[in-house]
Amino acid sequence: MTLNLTIVAVYLVGMLAFGWWGKARAASSEDYLVAGRRLGPVLFTGTMAAVVLGGAATVGGVGLGYEFGLSGAWLVAAIGVGVLILSVAFAPILARLKIYTVSQMLRLRYGRGGASHASSFVMLAYTLMLAATSTGAYASIFVVLFGWDRWLSVLVGGGIVLAYSVLGGMWSITLADMAQFLIMTIGLFALMLPLSLAKAGGWSAMQERLGAEFFSWDGIGVQSIVTYFVIYTLGLLIGQDVWQRVFTARSPRVALAAAVAAMMSTASGAIIAASTVMRTDILPILRGEATASEDGVTAEDAATETTAELASNRGWVLLLGAVVLGLAIVVPDVVAALTIAYDILVGGLFVAIVGGLVWKRGTGTAALWSMVVGTVGTLGTMGWLELNAAEPFEGVFANEPIYVGLAASAVVYVLLSLMTRPTDPAVLEAWRVRSRHGVDAAARAQV
Repeated sequence: MTLNLTIVAVYLVGMLAFGWWGKARAASSEDYLVAGRRLGPVLFTGTMAAVVLGGAATVGGVGLGYEFGLSGAWLVAAIGVGVLILSVAFAPILARLKIYTVSQMLRLRYGRGGASHASSFVMLAYTLMLAATSTGAYASIFVVLFGWDRWLSVLVGGGIVLAYSVLGGMWSITLADMAQFLIMTIGLFALMLPLSLAKAGGWSAMQERLGAEFFSWDGIGVQSIVTYFVIYTLGLLIGQDVWQRVFTARSPRVALAAAVAAMMSTASGAIIAASTVMRTDILPILRGEATASEDGVTAEDAATETTAELASNRGWVLLLGAVVLGLAIVVPDVVAALTIAYDILVGGLFVAIVGGLVWKRGTGTAALWSMVVGTVGTLGTMGWLELNAAEPFEGVFANEPIYVGLAASAVVYVLLSLMTRPTDPAVLEAWRVRSRHGVDAAARAQV
């Protein structure tokens, strides 16, 4: 017990040290939110590697492995495939856009209107639930190691994450992610795996003690495996927490080279993603103002950032971090929270985002209503199934909600895009130039 406590204490102190280091580097909102867009291949690899192997792959994956055997690994495989597709298909475009949020991308593609506004609220719900998932993973570790109550474990583990996130923003998170990636890689594959096999008596002993279905790759069910890829692979393509890490890349080339290593998910990135959405997108909507950064941030904009704006960013991280701690206490099941988060994201936003990237005829009106219908269809189906379920979370884990939401969203998007007026040609041309050649080329084209 003493050794465990010492190791964990040293680790947590190290995380706080990363917070102070990041605080010194964060001189503007661009530094705080996207690490100044200056990450090279090594640091970018570390922070993208922190997208997958956190609560989803460790606590969530281990839980599925305990219940279903080897087939539980499909959860992590689906997340990994999503990041690989993101790195090849979307990361270069996102790096060129020089924006902060998914909603800003929608505003650039469709023009100002309801589509970007609706996406802000859906994305906020997703990032808060995702942060609660990873915070719950921290809590589970403390419960097992020290026998603490779960609420205390959430407050201690989540409090440390919140502290270094508030202090240094993405700079702190980047260094913490790098450390966590190394620790998780060494700890899981070099230490825990061989030790666990040895404790179990080796592979042959496990085969003797466990049923054949435990070693079957389809033991969890083919339909569940397919649903994992629908929810998590598609979700990784459009999540604010993932995109925000892509925005930190120094160049599109860096984003392609390093994202292949992405295999983790952490609470810190999701918390700062939620605060970015709140301050950049939602607050201006609530105030009836133009959005905070209609076209992203140029070097001249970043130079004019004030201490008050940095303080505001930190304040929102702190406030939403407190909300996350509450959610983590209320929703104890890591995989359930993760499933809710990705169902909200994919059912509500996937069609509008990817449709805007690949189909010029897609319109803002169609995007807005596809979000509304997709979100309502997904959550409505999930809620109805949960009310009629025999066991807790049976409706949450059901396959039907995401298919209902996606199908309804796609139908509405296609039909309304064909029935409504096409997007303003000037908006489409500005989007084409910026997505292909970057923000500077777009500025020159306007001149």
